[in-house]
Amino acid sequence: MSKKIAFGIDVGGSGIKGAPVDLDAGEFAEERTRIPTPSPSTPEAVAEVLQELVDAYDLPDDAPIGVAFPAPIHHGTVRFIANLDESWAGVDVPALVHRATGRHVVAVNDADAAGVAEVRYGAARDADGVVLVSTLGTGIGSALFADGVLLPNTELGHLEIDGQDAEKHAADSARDREDLSWDEWAERLQRYFGVVEDLLSPDLIVVGGGVSKKHDKFLPKLHLRAPIVPAHLRNAAGIVGAAALAADNGG
Repeated sequence: MSKKIAFGIDVGGSGIKGAPVDLDAGEFAEERTRIPTPSPSTPEAVAEVLQELVDAYDLPDDAPIGVAFPAPIHHGTVRFIANLDESWAGVDVPALVHRATGRHVVAVNDADAAGVAEVRYGAARDADGVVLVSTLGTGIGSALFADGVLLPNTELGHLEIDGQDAEKHAADSARDREDLSWDEWAERLQRYFGVVEDLLSPDLIVVGGGVSKKHDKFLPKLHLRAPIVPAHLRNAAGIVGAAALAADNGG
């Protein structure tokens, strides 16, 4: 039986990564390709890179494309943008990428894509109830699920806590910028996740982002009501989750 394949793309401020995804296994069907993000990162320039990524593989004709994008995506449209050229605001991402590739396209916020991957294939695969997937990096991304259903674009990293934007105080970038010890950073994470837990009462919290590789240095220091565990798919999560959503939505 042939594999069910979709193509996932993770658009970042410095690099754009893509790979075919085996949707049954939740893993790359071939090795990932990375192309530096163009400068300036206009919609037209990025669309050319996405076409180049897709053309690098011999994909099935009906393979859809899922794009994990570093901004809130409302019905396919970029609401505002932080990590790419400001001309992205108001752009219909699926329409843009369809014009470049001729394929069915779904676009989703990058944290939501990572969350979908963890719920389908990773650390939250068998979890019931409310699941929060939080990505710790330059900012704090969030993906919120109720019984496996995604509530998109939650942006919980931008909660105001103690008078400041939470991610500026508690993201992994703050740990680097301020040269915080693991104990000092864990105190900030405890405050952040404590507030989120009081608001949402999650049954499980999954922590992703590059720093999750070192989860043993900070997760055991957190004391919450819900279990808090490291993500499984890590840097593959955005590509895998975006591909899965593309297959769900008409691919």
